[in-house]
Amino acid sequence: MSDKLKKLEQIYLTWMTILVALATVSCNGQDFGFLQPTPEDLCKCLPLEPDIADYRHAAKHVPILDIVAQEVSVEIILTWSQDFLIPPDAPRTGRELQVFHIANAFLQKASVNALDCDVSMEISQTADKGSSRMIVETPVDSEYCGARQNMQAQLKQHGFRLDSQHGGELPQALPVDVVGMAFEDFEHDRGPVATLWELHPATVTLH
Repeated sequence: MSDKLKKLEQIYLTWMTILVALATVSCNGQDFGFLQPTPEDLCKCLPLEPDIADYRHAAKHVPILDIVAQEVSVEIILTWSQDFLIPPDAPRTGRELQVFHIANAFLQKASVNALDCDVSMEISQTADKGSSRMIVETPVDSEYCGARQNMQAQLKQHGFRLDSQHGGELPQALPVDVVGMAFEDFEHDRGPVATLWELHPATVTLH
């Protein structure tokens, strides 16, 4: 193994250790929701971890490019090949520089990660609770304030409360429309989530 590859592996393992520790402490990120001064206001959520602790932070916190979105489905994204060793500071490349539109999917889970304040959602191709899922996330960045509030309001109409202290599995999956940029996250246990690929940043609208 070359020195460069060894160094890359060491960096990767160090970051994985940090991320696993954070995940262990805060499962879905809501455990620390009580620390938020105004937990119900998604636009005033305060990240509890420093940017440096967030995997590929700079790559995730960007505006959605103003380019034509490519039509895609959850089913297709689940077939995309995955890279299991991406440096924690890797910039966006290739597919990650493209915008995608999922016209028909089903929202299965929604929560606010109190560590980074992103709204994290799990979607699937069908409404079946046992179907494979992928993650889409709307960042805490101010430009996504409206999108976060819209999602919160739409879910409230369905009797589901989403804020820094409330969220989780939806009783029944809801049909949604998603627009966002592809992003390849790190490997970690996410239950029914079947791919490292996400749409992040992304905006989600209920049909």
